[in-house]
Amino acid sequence: MVWVRSEYAGELAVLSAWLAALIPWNVTVASEQVPGYLFYLRFPFAEVQYLLGFDVGGRSFFLLSIAEAVTNQSGQVVYGAYLTWAVGAALIGAAVVVSIAYYFEEEYVESGPVDPVRAIGALLTAAGAVLLVATYLLVTRGIPGIPLPIGAVLLAVIGGALLRVERR
Repeated sequence: MVWVRSEYAGELAVLSAWLAALIPWNVTVASEQVPGYLFYLRFPFAEVQYLLGFDVGGRSFFLLSIAEAVTNQSGQVVYGAYLTWAVGAALIGAAVVVSIAYYFEEEYVESGPVDPVRAIGALLTAAGAVLLVATYLLVTRGIPGIPLPIGAVLLAVIGGALLRVERR
């Protein structure tokens, strides 16, 4: 079953890579260890923490780059999950780079040895799988709350669809 028409596969691949960089791969709501609620929105390159019902040092909103988030977890039990997240982000970053090249130099990129649609599909599928592993590590290593790996699943599905496109 192929649901992407081959003439639109390139556009879908480019749009999917850009979307992958903007949507959260993991949304977590925690309330077990705090007096209110703690919301984590984990995007490929940043983490948003929103505190509802309490604050830390007068702040209820935190925006951390992936580098800051990984550094904050250094020495903690979830450090491996954050490093896994960094690998997933690198894969998404690579998909974005390929998509930018494909967008601006379509004929040149398509004449290369690798089909750019399949390359982006493979990168997004791999990123989805890696981010699902990161979610598993977050759950099993002690991050409280209910994680919803919405973006990670979406990446795997879209990446898989791009890999299955019949190119002419």
